[in-house]
Amino acid sequence: MANNHKSLKIFGCRATQHLTESICDSLGVDVGKSSCPVFADGEFEPCYEETIRGSHVFIVQSTPPPADNLLELLLMIDAAKRASAYKVKAHTRL
Repeated sequence: MANNHKSLKIFGCRATQHLTESICDSLGVDVGKSSCPVFADGEFEPCYEETIRGSHVFIVQSTPPPADNLLELLLMIDAAKRASAYKVKAHTRL
């Protein structure tokens, strides 16, 4: 019989680390490991520091200005899709 259980992984972007930790504490899961290095020219590249293949991925991010918040969320979603996440859901905080 195939295992249909998909693991749950919750990641927070730079603007919502505290909120993400609170959500994970409430659910009893660990915060997903990710990073977002910022280059000298101000550009950044969010990336996952653990495998997310086949997982339900939830991303928590605040979207009010600056525009980098929204861009970081979109880049995290794109990276999750490219890393073969089973499903990707975004929770935005206004």
